[in-house]
Amino acid sequence: MKILLENGLSAAGARALSEALARLLPGTSPRRAGGSISVSSGRPAIFSERLALIENLPGVSAVLLSDAEACPLACSAPPPELPFRKGFVIIAGPCAVEDAGSYARTAKSLARAGATGLRAALFKPRSSPYAFQGLGLAALPAARRAARAAGLPPVTEIVDLPQAARLAAAGFVLQIGARNMRNYELLKAAGRTGAPVVLKRAPGASLREWLLSAEYLLKHGDPRVILCERGDSFGGGRLNMRIMELAMKATALPVIADPSHACGRRELVAEQALAAARAGADGVMIESAADPSSALVDGRQTMGLAEFAALAKKLRALRK
Repeated sequence: MKILLENGLSAAGARALSEALARLLPGTSPRRAGGSISVSSGRPAIFSERLALIENLPGVSAVLLSDAEACPLACSAPPPELPFRKGFVIIAGPCAVEDAGSYARTAKSLARAGATGLRAALFKPRSSPYAFQGLGLAALPAARRAARAAGLPPVTEIVDLPQAARLAAAGFVLQIGARNMRNYELLKAAGRTGAPVVLKRAPGASLREWLLSAEYLLKHGDPRVILCERGDSFGGGRLNMRIMELAMKATALPVIADPSHACGRRELVAEQALAAARAGADGVMIESAADPSSALVDGRQTMGLAEFAALAKKLRALRK
């Protein structure tokens, strides 16, 4: 932690500040150098716990925390055990579960083509209230049957608190969508389930904000967090490779990419998926369906099954 001091701080003020820091941060050794004080601790969480009190101290201009100090759990967590097969993760499936029969057939095709996880969206938060919102819990039995028959762990987005426990108990990998990255009560609920959670970065969110959302999941009990980069726009953009690479340096948590939502156009998805794999991502999430032209949501960014199979083959060759 680095504490920036106010200009003109008197010697008496500096002594009073040092005494206050000793009380707030027992066991640490503050070191003053010019206009700042540096403090280290074997328990970096104490800095975030006492941050507001330190900022209030007379003579303090600002307090700066490193990522490891602001997000100690996210930055120190070991690589988690995931429900997917070992190796590069490829989660694939339609944007939403729309029809039980076609969904089951699609799931089997995706498994044969190389998917290691199945998109199983029951709920679809949409900007327009008139857009298809998903079939909800009515589609839960069909999604479970399809995932079981295909031999793939299902991944589904949760949008309210009661869904977290119910879908975790049903064996789903939970997903926190970009719109809910800052929904801290939902993050707490997801963390308490103990189920694996895919956490998407909200468009425009900084690395620190993304890691802090992961910190909520970890602090409330979930050691199996997967970070998912989904770009900085709602369609028509690109993956933010820079922030993805920074995340891979800051944490040992898996980092995957969602080029379908980042690009919004299926013709760009393969290029971005391969770029993410080359950059060192641990996996990708791809929207793929038997007939994208008839999809009720996000058909333009959904790959056909043949396209997905070709992409999966390239990804496997790239990341054996």
